Amino acid sequence: MDKFKPLFPEYFDKKAYGAIAAMVMPEEVARYAYRKGFFVLAQQGETVAILNDEKFKPSAW
Repeated sequence: MDKFKPLFPEYFDKKAYGAIAAMVMPEEVARYAYRKGFFVLAQQGETVAILNDEKFKPSAW
């Protein structure tokens, strides 16, 4: 995420939030991303669900 704004300078004055998504998400990967402030999205049946709980505080870059 630290490289996003230098690569896309038109977003320099905007907040950016990160997310990871996967069809199969290892638990340790989901926990790591959660702790780093990323939204975690994973397949649940025929849809995609956000796995973050109500305590989640997203990081903004």
